[in-house]
This record gives sequence, C-alpha cells and structure tokens, in this order.
Amino acid sequence: MLDRRALILLLPLAAAGCGGGDPLPTRDGFPPLNYAYLTPLRLNVASIEEAAPPPPGPLDASNPAPPAQALLRLAQDRLAAGGTLGRAVFTIDDATITRSRGGLDGVMAVHLDVRTSEGTRAGFAEARVSRRSENIGDLKSALYDMTVQMMQDMNVEFEFQVRQSLRDWLQEATTAPPPAAVEQQPLGAPTRPVP
Repeated sequence: MLDRRALILLLPLAAAGCGGGDPLPTRDGFPPLNYAYLTPLRLNVASIEEAAPPPPGPLDASNPAPPAQALLRLAQDRLAAGGTLGRAVFTIDDATITRSRGGLDGVMAVHLDVRTSEGTRAGFAEARVSRRSENIGDLKSALYDMTVQMMQDMNVEFEFQVRQSLRDWLQEATTAPPPAAVEQQPLGAPTRPVP
C-alpha cells in the first residue's frame, strides 16, 4: 500500500506519461511536472505570450521543480490560442518558497491579460495560492512536495478564475462543425398498391 507522500511523488509521473507535451527534464531523480493531459483553455486570441519570469527564488537552486518553471509549464500546457485577433499575456507575479520559523512558506501568483489587436486590455484573470509546511526533513523532497501541492492548487484556482473572469474569451474545447442543414424534397402523390 502506498502512503500519501509516495502518491504525491508518483502523480506527476503518471500524468507526464499521459501528456502529449515535451516534459521538463527530470531533475535530481524527481519526475517532471506536466499538465498537457488536461483539457486546454482555448482563448479567442491569435497568440499567447509569456511575460519574463521573476528572478529565481532563494531556494530555487535546491528545488527539483522551481516554482516559476512549473508555472510556465502550466501556461504552456493549459493555454491555447484559437482566434485570429488579439493576444493573451501570462505573467508570473510571485513564485517563491522561503524558509521561515522552522518550516517552508510558498506563494504563487499569476495573472492573464487579454488584449485587443490595438493593445487595449479587454479582460484579465488572477490566481493566487499559498502553503505552509512545518515538516522539512530532506530539503529537496520538501521543496518538491510543496511545489507539487501548490501547483495542484494553482491549476484548479487558475482554471476557475479564467472560466469566471474570461468566459467571454473562452472557446469550447471541441469545436465540431454544425450539423448539415436538413434538405427538403417534395414527395409525389401516394401510389396505391397493385392488387
């Protein structure tokens, strides 16, 4: 029977196996984070851009999945452009995990701006998550676990905020062509069966 920690560590690996995107390389033996197996959020814009990420956090060098890289992967895997005009810009406002009071504190904050072809801001969505962990143990494992947990929270919160705040800009994930029109054909007079 697997314990909770083992399941958390195996979840991204199982998800990566289902994903279609290029996974991040494994770092220090930890599975890469991947979100390509989830339904993309298709926006009615011509392109999706990523603003420059913030500088690395104080513990990023020790983290097998630095938070800013994980958030960029989320944007690349979850956001898709399906329109012909305008653009969306994904910005990471905060992606840090720090040591404090004998534990770890993590914060992730992002926003997504939709701009018209003239550059006017037409809509936006913001998402923010935070976590506190008292149990550090092995620092690499603790940082990875915290990143995985915050990314699970962020994935849910980001999708919720995009669906709420940018619903007029979302396109259905499956855009099947409309059914063909029904054609009419006049019927002749009924014929009597021959006895």
